[in-house]
Amino acid sequence: MPAYHLDQPISTVKPITVAAPGRDLDLQVKVTAPLSGRDLPVIVFSHGNAWSMDGYGPLVDRWAAAGFVVVQPTHLDSRRHGIGWEDPRFATIWRVRIADLHAVLDGLDDILRRAGEVATRADRGRVAVVGHSWGAQTAGALLGARVLDADGTPGEDYAHAAVAAGALITVTGTGETLTPFAAEHLPFMRPDYSTMTAPTLVVAGGKDQSQLSTRGPDWFTDAYRLAPAPKSLLTIAEGEHTLGGLAGEMVAETSDEDPGRVALVADAIAAYLRDALGLDASGWAAFETTAAGRDEGWDVTGK
Repeated sequence: MPAYHLDQPISTVKPITVAAPGRDLDLQVKVTAPLSGRDLPVIVFSHGNAWSMDGYGPLVDRWAAAGFVVVQPTHLDSRRHGIGWEDPRFATIWRVRIADLHAVLDGLDDILRRAGEVATRADRGRVAVVGHSWGAQTAGALLGARVLDADGTPGEDYAHAAVAAGALITVTGTGETLTPFAAEHLPFMRPDYSTMTAPTLVVAGGKDQSQLSTRGPDWFTDAYRLAPAPKSLLTIAEGEHTLGGLAGEMVAETSDEDPGRVALVADAIAAYLRDALGLDASGWAAFETTAAGRDEGWDVTGK
């Protein structure tokens, strides 16, 4: 379905250390980009719990081949840092994650310059944020979502002016149905989507049953249901939490391995962002109008 070529060569530069005052460990990022093309839009991608800038190759490589510059930070919860639930630093990692994305966006010029000649080909006026799982809630904060405290009061506004659109993959639902473990250890999983006004694609799996919520797979559609328009929802009927293996092939977290499903997610997000960033509406229009998707186990709705 994509109207762009997916066979063009890409390159990766890593690690690039980003200025992040007050952070216990260096903030490092990886930049992946096509070797050709100009005015390339930028995706800043936030990984799921325990991953790093070295994960999500099936997504990132496909986005780069589709003409995006992708910047991936490694958050503090990466397993390479060894900060587990019991570590006193874990309670504030959700805030550090958000600060990481702000640091990347605020330092984007320097990051791209250090990544090589891609700095002359990137369009800093067309920037999107994307995240998976915990990374989706992190990205959502930059799109305008907030976190409710125990009394239901919305917390700080972390929206970033440079972000024009985004995509949230298997993003946290509202906090009323958290399991006791999640309520105790993950109190930040109480998002308020009523203020998430930026154009956003929400991606959910029809068989994604979270161990952190007592609700079913529809929990992962709250960001679409509760946020104001414009929003779109891609639902993949047979998808579980990794939607076929987003983070990589043959990884332990993947219980529904399907490379075709991963390609669908990557292509849908690329098409949506190209439309939302004002580049090309035809690809996303095809996703919205095709009847083939429903026959193949996926559907798109919008508001």
